[in-house]
Amino acid sequence: MAGNLLKGFVRTQNFKCMVKIRLYSSGTSTIDDKEVVHFKKFVSYWWDEFGEFKPLHSMNKIRIPWIRDCILANNEMKDASLPLKGYSVLDVGCGGGILSEPLSRIGADVTGLDANEDLIKAAKAHAELTKANVNYVASSVEDHARENFEKYDAVVSSEVIEHVTQKEEFVKACVECLKPNGSIFFTTISKTKYASFLAIYLGENVIKGIPKGTHHYEKFITPHELQRILEKNNCRTDVVHGTIYNFLTNTWSWWFNSDFTYVLKATKLDKQNC
Repeated sequence: MAGNLLKGFVRTQNFKCMVKIRLYSSGTSTIDDKEVVHFKKFVSYWWDEFGEFKPLHSMNKIRIPWIRDCILANNEMKDASLPLKGYSVLDVGCGGGILSEPLSRIGADVTGLDANEDLIKAAKAHAELTKANVNYVASSVEDHARENFEKYDAVVSSEVIEHVTQKEEFVKACVECLKPNGSIFFTTISKTKYASFLAIYLGENVIKGIPKGTHHYEKFITPHELQRILEKNNCRTDVVHGTIYNFLTNTWSWWFNSDFTYVLKATKLDKQNC
């Protein structure tokens, strides 16, 4: 009788524990399974500079110099040929490595992080071909943050947050990976009707320069909202600048407003100096 009661108690406790684990996992994970499934369709096209993701390849012409110059603005450049040598960078939502590889080539110690295991496999395969020195990790950013607290000099999330539902949790985990006084970078689409028209109606349905179903208006975020979330996580926004993409010429340019797409750079404040 006592043995049966004990077994029943253990089963009950195990069940409660499993429920807690499931609730915790679903409540804290910023991974959107629908987004993972969507991007799995395009793994083989990731490194085609004139294919489905040519806007991301083209964006490197402005985002890499911007990231480099912002990191070096208040830091020493030790090697002109490798300007980011000595700086650790986390590329959150790295996909197949379109941004990670070029950052590593200018000296950065890059960790490319993505929840999509297929994309990480593609990134590793391409890195082997090009001899790129990038540490690729298949993980959510919140799981990565638990074991890499305040590890990186810079954190980059480029064209990612517009695919995230739980934005507050996502930004919080990104900031947790960043050292005090380190820089965090975002590039994304603003939540405006103008941006929706250009990115979704024109880009995906008319010109078809972006895979259909890639973007959803409700997931876009304005600069002010992103800045508010960063402030909650002890970060000071330093730069917000508009950008624009020309679908016909496949070129990116700096723009006078942030109604379409924008870049944002913030600094994680040292709590002792707040």
